[in-house]
Amino acid sequence: MSGVQHPVESNRNGGHVSSRSWWIYRGTGQPLTDIRLGDILPPPPGWRDFDGGPVLPPVPAESAETDRRLGAVGRATPRQDPHDIDMINTALLLRRPLLVTGRPGIGKSTLAYLVARELGLGRVLHWGITSRSTLRSGLYEYDAIGRAQASLGRGRTALPPADGDPDDAGGQAKIGDFVRLGPLGTALLPYELPRVLLIDELDKSDIDLPSDLLHVLENGAYDIPELVRARHQEGQAEVFTDDPDQRVTVTDGRIRCRAFPFVVITSNGERQFPPAFLRRCVRLDVSPPREDQLAAMIAAHFRDQGGRHDAMIRRFMERSRENGGLATDQLLNAVFLRTAGVREDEEAWSELLDALWRELSGSP
Repeated sequence: MSGVQHPVESNRNGGHVSSRSWWIYRGTGQPLTDIRLGDILPPPPGWRDFDGGPVLPPVPAESAETDRRLGAVGRATPRQDPHDIDMINTALLLRRPLLVTGRPGIGKSTLAYLVARELGLGRVLHWGITSRSTLRSGLYEYDAIGRAQASLGRGRTALPPADGDPDDAGGQAKIGDFVRLGPLGTALLPYELPRVLLIDELDKSDIDLPSDLLHVLENGAYDIPELVRARHQEGQAEVFTDDPDQRVTVTDGRIRCRAFPFVVITSNGERQFPPAFLRRCVRLDVSPPREDQLAAMIAAHFRDQGGRHDAMIRRFMERSRENGGLATDQLLNAVFLRTAGVREDEEAWSELLDALWRELSGSP
């Protein structure tokens, strides 16, 4: 680990502490350039060691979504609290999901992108939770209607028939052509290094989803029943993944991970989760960003803006305290307007800020 930098981190009281020697992720906001994660990441605990295979090729590089959230590589990023980095590394080393709680709009989901960028883990898999989300929708989708149409000769795909599969007679599509893995299902494929999976706003889910997740997250494996039933005719099926234009081969309808994914689960603290679910997570309660973190966030998105918006930041923090908490993107919106040439008198500018910085409770 001699090639790893040891940056200085700000603590909650505004002082500074040296980074911990055991940290893999150090919160620098910049990719590792002189070291490979596989060379420094210790083996998992025996009870979290998985043996899926064969090992898949490297994952797609980080997407434009990462730049949109963090700013371009090389720009300043907010310094994280050492306690937060402790919890991130604990989840990484134990191969356990990281449950991140805190009020809306303070950057909980950003943690997934920070870890993926610094550790070179590629594109973040994002599963946005709604009241209709199910475990199956996170794992995979099967287009039964599309396959039924193909079996009747409509929507036919010009693929060679699979030996011994009567459904493929006449050049109809194979069953794998109608299966697409979801974000969770893709994260559990047998990659050499962990994928980063963001399960965003679990509060919104049906009451059963956290419990349904337990079995999959504990075992690092799942079956696709439609492929299991067809395994005697089509033992190997090529299916789509959540990554654009990517396909993988699934054998006998079963998927098992090799490197357990780094899973970030966000919650606004709007509901209680089952004790069994909480026991299997590393829990991190994120505090609202400090003034220096907001300044670094602005510097990451706007060139050469150091110090120019300190007064606005202080004004934003004061308004946030008065209104019970504002989202950081409300500050970014104001800075963008200011840098885009909005130059009104102070009274008009204050009225504009009042409109931008409304409280998040939904009241008018």
